[in-house]
Amino acid sequence: MNMQLSKTPIGLDGIPAAETVLSHVDGERGELIIAGERVGDLAGKSSFEGVTARLWNAATGTSLSEADVRSRLGAARERAFARLPELLSATRGLSIVDGFRAAVAGLRGENGLEPEATIVGALPVIAGALLQRAKGNDPIAPDPTLGHAADTLSMLRGRKAEPREITALDTYFVTVCDHGMNASTFTTRVVASTQADLFAAVTAGYCALTGPLHGGAPEPVLEMLDAIGSTERIKPWVDSALARGERLMGFGHRVYRVRDPRADVLKDAIQRFAGGGTDLPFAGEVEAYIRGALRKKNPDRPLDTNVEFFTAILLDALKIPRQAFTPIFAVARAAGWTAHAREQQRGGRLIRPSSAYIGAMPR
Repeated sequence: MNMQLSKTPIGLDGIPAAETVLSHVDGERGELIIAGERVGDLAGKSSFEGVTARLWNAATGTSLSEADVRSRLGAARERAFARLPELLSATRGLSIVDGFRAAVAGLRGENGLEPEATIVGALPVIAGALLQRAKGNDPIAPDPTLGHAADTLSMLRGRKAEPREITALDTYFVTVCDHGMNASTFTTRVVASTQADLFAAVTAGYCALTGPLHGGAPEPVLEMLDAIGSTERIKPWVDSALARGERLMGFGHRVYRVRDPRADVLKDAIQRFAGGGTDLPFAGEVEAYIRGALRKKNPDRPLDTNVEFFTAILLDALKIPRQAFTPIFAVARAAGWTAHAREQQRGGRLIRPSSAYIGAMPR
C-alpha cells in the first residue's frame, strides 16, 4: 500500500473559499467586521432590520432601508403564519430542533415575493409555533407592526415583550447575524453555488448549524453552570474537568486566537438588561476562574471566552427554553445565510474543492 500524508490544511484552514463584502473575521486581532462596521459599533446603533438591509444591499446591490426590511419581514411573518398547517405537517413527534429543520425544508418561493424576506420572516413564526405546541398551546399570531425581535419574543412566549427584553434580543440578533465563512454559511454557499434556490441553501445551512461544534453549544454552557452550582464549587469542578481532559463549553474558538469580540457585546447587553433574572455575578466568577485556569494550562495559547457563553446566559434570562436556542440562532443567522447565498449566485462559480488522496494506489 502506498500511503502518503498530505500537506493540505485539513478542514480548509486558511484557504479562501470565496470573495465577500459581507463580513470579515480577524482571528489574531479578535475583530469581526460586518458590511464595513465592527460588530460592537453595529450592535450599538443598528437594529436587526438595519443590519439585514446592510447585508442584503451589499450582496445584491439594492438600496433597501431599515424601514423597507421591517415592512417586508412583518408581511413575511404573516404569510408564514397562514401556512403553518402546511409547514408543521412534517414535524409531528420531532424535537423542536428537528421539527424546525423539517418545517424550514418545507418553505418555498411565493410568486413575485423576495425569497430572502420569506425565509427570514418565516423562521421565528416556525420557532414560536413549535414552542407553543410543546406547551400544548395554539401558535401565537405575529404582529407585522412590531420589529422582528419584539414579534419573535411575543410568538415564543405568548405575551408582549418589555422594551429592555426587545433590546436584549435585538442586540443578540445583530451580533450573530453573520460571521465570515463559518460552517453553516459555507454550507449555504456551496448549495447556492449549484444554482439551487435559497430555500434549499438555507435548509442546508441550518442542518450544519445543529452540530454541537457549531451552533449547539449554548445549551451545554447552562448545563455546565448548573453542574457547578455555587461559588465554592467553581474551583474543584473546573480543576477536575480539566484534569479529565474535558472540554469547557463556551471557551475557545476555531478562528479567534484572542477573545471573541461578540462575547463582550453580549456581556454588555446582559448588564444593561440587569434585573431580568440573570445570574451574571456567578457566571462572571465562573468565566474568570476558567479563563485563569486555561491560561495556566496552556500559557502559549490560552482559550478565551466565546460568544456561546454569554449567548446562553442572555437567552436564558429572556426565558427562551434551551431546546429553542439553535432555532433562535438560525432566526438571526438567516440574514447572513440569505445574503451569502445571493452573493454566491451572483458570482456564478460552482464551489468544487479538490481532496488530497492518501489511500492505496492500483498496482
